[in-house]
Amino acid sequence: MYFPPLSAPSLLHEEQGVWAPAAHQRAIAKLTMGLGVLYYREKTIRLEPLPETMLDEGKASPVPDVSLCDNETDQTPVIIEVGHSKGLKEDLQKVIQLIDSDLYGIREGFIYDYKTGHWLRYRFGDQGLSEPGSFSEVLGLDLGQFV
Repeated sequence: MYFPPLSAPSLLHEEQGVWAPAAHQRAIAKLTMGLGVLYYREKTIRLEPLPETMLDEGKASPVPDVSLCDNETDQTPVIIEVGHSKGLKEDLQKVIQLIDSDLYGIREGFIYDYKTGHWLRYRFGDQGLSEPGSFSEVLGLDLGQFV
């Protein structure tokens, strides 16, 4: 197996998990665990939470930090990016691009800043304008309760 040199800048992006600090991974774990209890045990949500999962199994695709997947339709209606203030613009740009492309059925995207505790939400049709908030209309619950 080939491992490219660490100096290759295109391979050092946070979304690829190479530079993922413990606080970042902790937030992903808390979100996945909390939502997982609702999906697997309580069966109160219909979307399966998966950490850092490809959006398209057939080819290389973007990897959100948390994907909420509808296994019946093979769509991903909700995604969550976890980051901090310095990477907020890039995370927001990624979420907007994924939603506006309409390739994966994403209807809501969230960015959680693990350093400040702030959330942003972007929905399909919001025309590039995000708003503060962690309430998911798709799930009918506040994602902020899990972190």
